[in-house]
Amino acid sequence: MINIVLYQPEIPANTGNIMRTCAGTDVKLHLIKPLGFSLEDKYVKRCGVNYIDNCDYNVYDNFDDFLKKNKGTYYYLTRYGKKPHTSFDYSDKFENIYFIFGKESTGIPKEILKNDLEHCLRIPMNNNIRALNLSNTVAILIYEALRQQEYNDLLQAEPFKGENYLEQ
Repeated sequence: MINIVLYQPEIPANTGNIMRTCAGTDVKLHLIKPLGFSLEDKYVKRCGVNYIDNCDYNVYDNFDDFLKKNKGTYYYLTRYGKKPHTSFDYSDKFENIYFIFGKESTGIPKEILKNDLEHCLRIPMNNNIRALNLSNTVAILIYEALRQQEYNDLLQAEPFKGENYLEQ
């Protein structure tokens, strides 16, 4: 199972977008307090549109609480990672995979990262910016893992207007 972990997220719009992506991909979301907003925040709801109710998520008091309740392989997205996100094998559909993302302003604390340097990864980019947007990086990682898992049971065709909509 693919899991997204947001360590102390600060921006409600990012979390709302991530909740929508998780709802559309059957990926579980884990939120580690403190949150920089309320989950009732209008910005979270606006970005999640009407899909937040379809997002499977848990909230944890702290990182230790999260670790105690979740077992699997942890991957840490950090600009200090030395391996690209595509260099890991996420293809085992039965493995619990956790992609951990830090708060928007400071990332994941060094104290957490230095305990598992082998699983610190980064999305390659040039030196014009410090980091990509959090919700964009989450989508990139989800879809890389899903690609390696052959998209699990996700729909390959548009369900609402029909598979042959463009041909009509």
